[in-house]
Amino acid sequence: METAVENKTGLDFGLNENQQMIADMVRDFGEKHIKPKMMEWDESQEFPVDVFKKLGELGLMGVLVPTEYGGSGFGYFEYVTAVSEIAKIDGSIGLSVAAHNSLCTGHILQFGNEEQKQKYLPKLATAEWIGAWGLTEPNTGSDAMRMKCVAKKDGNDWILNGAKCFITHGKSGDVVVVLARTGELLDSRGITAFVVDRGTPGLKAGKKEDKLGMRASETTEVIFEDCRVPQENVLGEVGEGFIQAMKVLDGGRISIASLGLGIAKGAYEAALAYSKEREQFGKPISDFQAIAFKLADMAVKIENGELLTFKAADLKNKGQKMTRESAEAKYYTSEIAVEIANDAIQVFGGYGYTKEFPVEKHYRDAKLCTIGEGTSEIQKLVIAKSILQ
Repeated sequence: METAVENKTGLDFGLNENQQMIADMVRDFGEKHIKPKMMEWDESQEFPVDVFKKLGELGLMGVLVPTEYGGSGFGYFEYVTAVSEIAKIDGSIGLSVAAHNSLCTGHILQFGNEEQKQKYLPKLATAEWIGAWGLTEPNTGSDAMRMKCVAKKDGNDWILNGAKCFITHGKSGDVVVVLARTGELLDSRGITAFVVDRGTPGLKAGKKEDKLGMRASETTEVIFEDCRVPQENVLGEVGEGFIQAMKVLDGGRISIASLGLGIAKGAYEAALAYSKEREQFGKPISDFQAIAFKLADMAVKIENGELLTFKAADLKNKGQKMTRESAEAKYYTSEIAVEIANDAIQVFGGYGYTKEFPVEKHYRDAKLCTIGEGTSEIQKLVIAKSILQ
């Protein structure tokens, strides 16, 4: 069977067999298990753990995990399709799927030793365990090397103290990969990654954030108070955590690009359908050039975002450097998601501003894509550094 890489590099821009299977599966799943309750979850900020357990049964919580560890064993083309198709229905479910796959699970997959992989990946890949990943702190967002969460060596253990904020699944997660300072401030080799199991004394969840959008994706503080973690839970080598995190975020940017792409598609498809149904002055509003041109702009932006995202995914599949490409994809798709959701509301007019129609939720969800896993401004710094070096 022709591989996804051969499909894309051979300029066949259709979905491969696996991608088509995933797209169909997600659409069916969304109709049955997401759409009926997504506005209820949005209103109450409920994190629907049972939905993610079901997604785990379908292999969508371990898309990139090799089959020997209980995962689906797919590549990044299939992963982009999975996240974007879920986000097209509900951005918050897409966000949690992306964070679980690319951050916590992805970090262990990339940098864990064999024993750690055997212990954690099968449970994460099936969503028996939900994963969290902790880098951001109240005073260190983009400036991660000034983190104040510290780990001190004590015999064969490490004692963690500090707090992380804006952590996806910070309360409900069964395992958290956390970055903590083990060396000097501003030392890129002074940060270490640890994997910490829920129930470890000294690990607890703090405040749950009340958010504009992505409301069914849980976001909380994670607090460490004299949390004792054994040496065997260090991921990779001591001092390598920051370097690992930057590599994890390269892949994570493909996740957010996929998320933005899905939200943009969801808003566009809703606007397109509505424009053909809504009549004013005796004809569908899609017949008016002002609306038709909006739809044309949306379609072109989505095509561009898709090409950028799959280009980054292609490089990632090949194991090639893709720091600039993933930043370009993340920056562009997150920004056009906001633009397209905004234009979609305009197409819907007054109805677009109500919760009865889907586009107001896409609008609220889209904004997070320009902030999470590196703001648009940080992406431009990454891109500029690449082109000016």
